Amino acid sequence: MSHPLQPNMLTTELGLDASASLMDFDVDGVLRPLLAVGLASVPEEAEQAPHQHRKGQLLYATRGVIHCEVDSGVWIVPPQCAVWIPGGLMHSAQGVGEAQCYCLFVEPAMAPALPTVCCTVAVSPLLRELIAKAAGFPTLAALHGAQERLVFTLLDELAAAPVEDLHLPMPRDARLRRLAALLLAQPADKSTLAEWAGRIGMSERSMTRQSLEELGMSVGRWRRQLHVILALRRLAQGHSVKAVALELGYENTSGFVTMFRKAAGKPPARYLAERESGRA
Repeated sequence: MSHPLQPNMLTTELGLDASASLMDFDVDGVLRPLLAVGLASVPEEAEQAPHQHRKGQLLYATRGVIHCEVDSGVWIVPPQCAVWIPGGLMHSAQGVGEAQCYCLFVEPAMAPALPTVCCTVAVSPLLRELIAKAAGFPTLAALHGAQERLVFTLLDELAAAPVEDLHLPMPRDARLRRLAALLLAQPADKSTLAEWAGRIGMSERSMTRQSLEELGMSVGRWRRQLHVILALRRLAQGHSVKAVALELGYENTSGFVTMFRKAAGKPPARYLAERESGRA
């Protein structure tokens, strides 16, 4: 079952309109185990500046795609997925397409079982219903009885949620950072590994070894992961599969679809359609 997203009492109690940024109020000042906010939409042009807060944060996309960045990498959040951001971590977020999401803020002391690193997690139907219910609770009032029990059940379900591989890690090494920037700027470039290595002043062997050590994957796999993330962004914006394939440098649509299916388990159009409908 899907729920229409409605701003909860946050907007009236704190004097914010429905499109106000979550940075416009002090979420750390709300002393509750969990604060859930239902946002009607996340405008694509309303990119948040890098910021941090003491509470951990969950961004759960119900429609469109959420793009989240931290220093160590980029996370893409398709429908029915969420990105978990531990407390104290500098981050920024942006909607892609007609994005809608819920936002949860969690007291670190109340969630010892939650991940200590940023990650993307799948949202089960039960977790989805718990989040929707919690978003309807009054924002500033203390929780008691059934509300408090629901919140602790929600935290248990969140801790058990499976992690999804929708992460593009960013290297620490300055030369690999330059490589990442070049690949991000030129995703369709078909240069060989030796050519890329030459552009950043490394041997192909050193570049390959350093990539495996820092990123846990080869440059080729990192580039494919980049293509999946860029593809999800473009598809959420309404671009066709054919247009996305050509933009990413594939000679035909079938080659792109094959790459995407291997990475995500399903063809791109079906992947997003099933997630939009909640059938993923």
